[in-house]
Amino acid sequence: MVIYADNAATTQLDIDAFEAMKPFLLENFANPSGSYSYSKKARQAIKAARNTIAECINAEPEQIYFTSGGTESDNWAIKGFAFSDYNYRTIITSQIEHHAILNSCYAIEKLRYPVAYLPVDDKGIVTSDTLNRYISDQTGLVSIMTANNEIGTIEPIKELAQIAHLHGTLFHTDAVQAIGHIPIDVKELGIDMLSASAHKFNGPKGIGFLYCKEGILQPFHNGGSQEFGMRSGTENVPAIVGMAVALKNNIEEMEQNRRHVRRLAEVFLSIIEASNVPYILNGHQQNRLPGNINLSIKGKTGEGLMHLLDLKGICISTGSACDSHNQQVSHVIQAIGVPEDFCEGTIRITFSKNNTEQEARTIAGTIIKALKL
Repeated sequence: MVIYADNAATTQLDIDAFEAMKPFLLENFANPSGSYSYSKKARQAIKAARNTIAECINAEPEQIYFTSGGTESDNWAIKGFAFSDYNYRTIITSQIEHHAILNSCYAIEKLRYPVAYLPVDDKGIVTSDTLNRYISDQTGLVSIMTANNEIGTIEPIKELAQIAHLHGTLFHTDAVQAIGHIPIDVKELGIDMLSASAHKFNGPKGIGFLYCKEGILQPFHNGGSQEFGMRSGTENVPAIVGMAVALKNNIEEMEQNRRHVRRLAEVFLSIIEASNVPYILNGHQQNRLPGNINLSIKGKTGEGLMHLLDLKGICISTGSACDSHNQQVSHVIQAIGVPEDFCEGTIRITFSKNNTEQEARTIAGTIIKALKL
């Protein structure tokens, strides 16, 4: 029996999403660009999914572009802006972004586009004061994630977007970890671009979307006329349909899901606290994603703990699954200044609506036993 507690890496597919996908895999498999009537259902399904996703974040349907996931959406936002900006204005991001943002920024720096990387405080917050110190009228884009994928800290996106707009600067947010788990209204927050990935909110893997206001970006790649001519290629109809269903379900169930995973986190932490294990809970204590627990344990190695738990059938992580080949201390943990004798002992437990209180107790108890070995 496996206990899965790495939901920041991926989530279990929503059963309603799966059922919605099946007809477009087995029956209505036509290419949506076909000119015969058999393609009509596929075209209608894409349109309906686009409308659903737009409603979920208070966007317009024509502002939603389907992609292969969050990484592609992040790359498109960063590189698409840079390659459209012939004045080589500065892009501002933070030191704790996902590598899809950081590596995109490193790539455009090699082409002589200037990039500034904002420091964060010890809770992982990009403060308004920090952005004000770095931003100028020569800044073209600010990209700050909605919530950090490792430590769960939720950023003050509305305030940061307002500062960006006061300087005539566009604002993008990587909302991959946040969407479907906390409320997101792109109009209220003042977001110009947003990246999302379905498998983080119980949708299928290999599909995501980019929300983008009109006239900001160049086409991602060229070919046919799909995605309003902005991203050519035959659409992944089943995945698009599944993504829309999963997002709608998660948003409708958001409050009960948040209460549930917060309870699991409280149970887990109460057991760890009672054991007198020397640990640090990384990230903001209150303003964080529900169910995200990032611990640094003194004198231990996160990798060792992860493997010991794996032998017991428990899945946790040491940080981002997208960087699992790199076992050095996370750039996020370094940026928030976790003490040296704690930082190597960092593990991440992320609960979902599918986890139980007993599982939370089992994980905590197993960690405590592992620390005594």
